[in-house]
Amino acid sequence: MDFKVGCSLSYRVKTPTPFVFNVEAATTGGQTVKSETLKLSPDVEVERWTMPESGNRYLRVMVQPGDFKLDYTAEVAIAPVLEAPESVTEILGGELPLSVLPHLWPSRYCQSDQLNRLAQRTFGGEFPGYARVNAVCNWINTNVDYMGGISDAMTSAFDTATQRAGVCRDFAHLAIALCRSLGIPTRYVSAYAHRLSPPDFHAVIEAFLQGPQGPGWYLFDPTRKSAPDGIVRIGIGRDAAEVAFASPFGDVEYDPPKVWIEADGGTDSGVTTQAVRAEP
Repeated sequence: MDFKVGCSLSYRVKTPTPFVFNVEAATTGGQTVKSETLKLSPDVEVERWTMPESGNRYLRVMVQPGDFKLDYTAEVAIAPVLEAPESVTEILGGELPLSVLPHLWPSRYCQSDQLNRLAQRTFGGEFPGYARVNAVCNWINTNVDYMGGISDAMTSAFDTATQRAGVCRDFAHLAIALCRSLGIPTRYVSAYAHRLSPPDFHAVIEAFLQGPQGPGWYLFDPTRKSAPDGIVRIGIGRDAAEVAFASPFGDVEYDPPKVWIEADGGTDSGVTTQAVRAEP
C-alpha cells in the first residue's frame, strides 16, 4: 500500500536557534521510503542522525532570526501484516527479549507503576494478548473524551486517567502505561495516519505480542480515529519525549503545522478488524 505524505512547518525566529526535527518517514522492515524531498527556507546546512536502536531519523539545523519554513514530502510503501486477533497472545516476562524491556518500565509520561491497581482491576480478567490490549484501547476511547485545550506538554498518563480528557498524545500515553502495568511492552509511535480527519501528526501505540510468525510489534490506535493498517511511522520511543516532531532551542513563534497523507491508487475498503503487525 503506497501513500503520499508531507508536512509544512512555519516559524518566526527571534534569536539564533538550533532546531531538531523528526518528521521524515522511517525506513523499517515493513515500511519503505520510495522518494522524498526536504525544502528549507532559507536554505541552511542540515546535520542528520539516525538513532541506532529505533531507526528514528533526526535532522538539526541552525536558524538565524527571521522567517523559517520546512516543507517535507514523501512517497512511502507500507506492508503491514494482517492476522487473526485470536492468534495473537502475550509473552511471559521471563521469555521477553531483553531488548524490549525498556518498553515495560515506567517513563516520564507513562507512569505504569502509579496505574497498576487501575490496570489490574479493570483488565486483569481480560483474555491475554491482542484482546487485552484492544480492551485497554476500547476503555480509553469510552471513558476519556477527545478534547483539545485540556492537556499540555506536561500532561502525563496519570493526569489523563484523572482528568478523563485529552488528545491523541494523551490517549497513547495512557494506553502505554496501562499495558505496561499488565506486563505488556508497549511503545509510542508518531505517524502520518490514513483516515485521520483533519490530518495532523498522530500518536498511536505498538504492543509487543506473540503472533503466528513469532514475537513482534502490533499497532493500535486508542483514539479509533485512524486506520491501523494505514499508519506511516515517523518515530518510536518510550513516550512522546523521544519523538517530538520539532524541538526548537530558542525564542520562536510558530503557526499550526500543515500535515497531509493521501492513499496512492485508492484504499476504499473499510478499516480492518484484523490484528495489524507493523513489520513482517
